[in-house]
Amino acid sequence: MELIKEIEKEELFLLKRVKETLQLSKRKNTSVEVFIKKTIGISVNVRNSIIENVEFNSDGALFITVYNKFSKGSVSSKDFSINSIQKMLERAINISKYSSSDFFSGLPDIQSLCFHCMELDLFHPCEFNIKNAINLSILSEKAAFEFDKRIINSEGSFFNSHITMNIFGNSLGMLEKYKSTRYSTYNCMIAQDKNSMQRDFDYSISRKIDGLEKPEILGCNSAKRAISRLGSRKIHTMKSPVIFSSEISHIFFSHLINAISGDNVYQKSTFLINDLKMRIFPDWLNIEENPHLKQGLASKPFDNEGVITKSKYIIQNGILQTWLLNSYNARKLKLNSTGNCGGIYNWLVSNRNISFEELLKNMNQGILVTELMGQGVDIISGNYSRGAVGFWIEKGMISHPVNEITISGNLRNMWNNIVSISNDVDRRNNIQCGSVLLSEIQISGN
Repeated sequence: MELIKEIEKEELFLLKRVKETLQLSKRKNTSVEVFIKKTIGISVNVRNSIIENVEFNSDGALFITVYNKFSKGSVSSKDFSINSIQKMLERAINISKYSSSDFFSGLPDIQSLCFHCMELDLFHPCEFNIKNAINLSILSEKAAFEFDKRIINSEGSFFNSHITMNIFGNSLGMLEKYKSTRYSTYNCMIAQDKNSMQRDFDYSISRKIDGLEKPEILGCNSAKRAISRLGSRKIHTMKSPVIFSSEISHIFFSHLINAISGDNVYQKSTFLINDLKMRIFPDWLNIEENPHLKQGLASKPFDNEGVITKSKYIIQNGILQTWLLNSYNARKLKLNSTGNCGGIYNWLVSNRNISFEELLKNMNQGILVTELMGQGVDIISGNYSRGAVGFWIEKGMISHPVNEITISGNLRNMWNNIVSISNDVDRRNNIQCGSVLLSEIQISGN
């Protein structure tokens, strides 16, 4: 209860500062956006039952953006005093006077703004002390060491607990706020046999403290994953089916974000420039964005410029339905903002309602990718090349681990080559998806 009272008191103070900033801006006869984001929390890092790091976080910033006719000036500060705010406002106005005029800049259209914040059940504070956080981290490590004698070391066990407050207002009359909690645990272990050493990890994220995976399960999972990678082999260069496991399949779909972002579209720097309302995925595949998912890790009532968020299809029956637009690039394209200033929300990728084991059997032979490395993706051409680690699948069963391979292709072909998606959905990311089977991809090995 004490924590909740402190947060409410802090939120009221921040709200007051936003109101005061808006009042000051009225005297300057300019359009203005004011945004305060403050995060309070703790982070604990334990390694081999020894406390390596304990952090208390109380970080906040005030952002002011001024639109002087069609010129823009932006400033930020961690000083929330009235004197500082007055100086920030003057500085933003001065910056706008020396900025080039841009007809497409300005506040969002008033009808697109969020004037009534939807309750998304994001705030679940917990009176959690450092001792409890340390115990959680030590328990996951202990469970990992006890799981198997081949677990010989730890790369660390982490616990994080954070509360974030968001207050947004502008000169069009919008003044809204929401707050959220986020808890996470992470454990990474090292396994060794006669021939090699391998590492792997597991993690858990939730809006609620009791939504986290139990530390004993987390530790056993990270140990099991590290051991499974012992005895890795190299394989020959070939073309083969591949499965992106559910814990990394969100990365595979994340490249779509850049490819359809408004900035890349109006600059014509995406390989999908001519593909709006065209089929780019199999006709059974859908991707729905739901920013109002209760307790969703990527849920938001409004975007970074106050535009209300709405559920929509990104992909429907394989067809690209929309770009991801903020107000500026929407005006550039003569369209309306999609409420995606600042990124995406909860993307829900459809599946074929089959188990992961059935997906392996469907592939029969190929590579199961469990980790990706490097950043070899070109959004202009769609060319894709990344290092990978995983397992060789033989007769629908995991045969042995593989490493030192590179998978390559073109995203357009890779998306069209999706055969199936299993129902083992990983809900720990802003893109929620099961394991993805592709019919063929180039694999470079020995």
